[in-house]
Amino acid sequence: MMRIFFGATLSVILLSVNFLWAQSYSESALLFSRTQPAGSARILGLGGTQTALGGDYSSALSNPAGLGMYNRSEFTFSPALSFYDTKSEFNGTSTDESTSKFNIPGISYVMHMGRDDDERSFRGGSLGISFSRINDFNRSTIYRGRNTTNSIVDYFMEQANGDTPSQFDSYQYNTPTGLAFYNYLIGPQSITDPNNPDDQYFTDAPVESDQQEEIITKGTSYQWNFSYGANIEDKFFFGGGLGISTLRYKSQKTFSESYLDTDIIESMQLNENLSVRGSGVNVTLGAIVRPVDFIQIGASFTSPTYYQITENYDASMSTSWNNYDYWDGSQNVTLNDESASTDIVTSEYNLTTPLKISAGIAFISKYGFITADIERTNPAKARYSSDISGISFSSENDEIKSLYRATNNYRIGAEFRYEIFRLRAGYNIQSSSFENEDLDNKITTISGGVGVRLKKFYADFALINRSFDNFYSPYTLNDGSEPVVKMENKTLTSMLTFGFTF
Repeated sequence: MMRIFFGATLSVILLSVNFLWAQSYSESALLFSRTQPAGSARILGLGGTQTALGGDYSSALSNPAGLGMYNRSEFTFSPALSFYDTKSEFNGTSTDESTSKFNIPGISYVMHMGRDDDERSFRGGSLGISFSRINDFNRSTIYRGRNTTNSIVDYFMEQANGDTPSQFDSYQYNTPTGLAFYNYLIGPQSITDPNNPDDQYFTDAPVESDQQEEIITKGTSYQWNFSYGANIEDKFFFGGGLGISTLRYKSQKTFSESYLDTDIIESMQLNENLSVRGSGVNVTLGAIVRPVDFIQIGASFTSPTYYQITENYDASMSTSWNNYDYWDGSQNVTLNDESASTDIVTSEYNLTTPLKISAGIAFISKYGFITADIERTNPAKARYSSDISGISFSSENDEIKSLYRATNNYRIGAEFRYEIFRLRAGYNIQSSSFENEDLDNKITTISGGVGVRLKKFYADFALINRSFDNFYSPYTLNDGSEPVVKMENKTLTSMLTFGFTF
């Protein structure tokens, strides 16, 4: 389930995260922690397998020890075109939405600093500076279907129950529930009868409706890496680097209900906009050993990434009534086209994403190589915090810990060489991160590629097909009867890397 509704304000500008949906924060923690294999078209054609390899700028991100295998300097540039497709299934109705985007997943410069004296143990090394896309949030989704069981208004009533209408002038003002109140979708039961409680709510909207939602997400995570790899006797390679990450994420959601069998109200529509911007830092250490000429064994460690994040959220709601005469407790109000909007609400907090440990092996011959990686990480270790006194994320962090588990991600790739030509294939599985085995968010990637290597120039092409399923609910209910949408997601990326050596 993706981010659903934002919470209420500590003030108009500073958001009190105590009122935020814990579920949405746990989902965001997973979304921003679950980075993808990154690097050149060569590496992505190999399924992202790279821990035991070297001589590629991708090592600056994954295992800096691989930079120690360079014997000359290099500049690379990588353009790509991605096609996104999402098929949604909701209450027996299927919809398909597609989009595409041009992007630049990588730019790099590697400066080789070798030694002329091969008699010494230390053979020099290389400094690598790379800019890599590590996550992709671009996708367009739409679903629609008839719901005869419940309405989003039921969610609004459950959120409002227990407090008097004064809540909508304070902490519930900037929430979708507050917008529902100001659109007259919900009201205290004391309106219908003074003897009824004023902290329990009712609605005049019917249960049955045709529901539809369009979700557009945009953004990427990129990482700058400043890394160095050293060479000891062409047998031992070690390195380290600093990573500086940038996070940009935007979502636009438009949810609507068209009501059935009523002449009171025709429809409602909720629009939500969320913008997330952040920057983070991590370090990576790695080593590769070549015990014999045809085997390389590598290992790397990437520290947790420490992000500082700023979010902006706003929402609006409109309703279309049929000239309905509504008693608000003090006067009659004739309802037709009603609307309300929140303020632009800003929150600032910290997010720590989990560390990663990788190990790999490569078997090399003059005809090419076969290589495999295993990576271990634990999304349950993601943590939120705030530098602002009085704001606690303990409940959100507890939920992250209970929802997710440690995962092992597997990658395998092979390259065949013939003179100046290269042929590659790869397979990659990012295991499901849910503690509940009935939920499966496994990501499977199949890739392939070709390349040409000349003395001063090379070009590589890769085709990467990534697929995963997920489930989404536009709202939740206490009895668990909320609607569930199944989404089948596929991304096909074609990528080129142009390299210039000197």
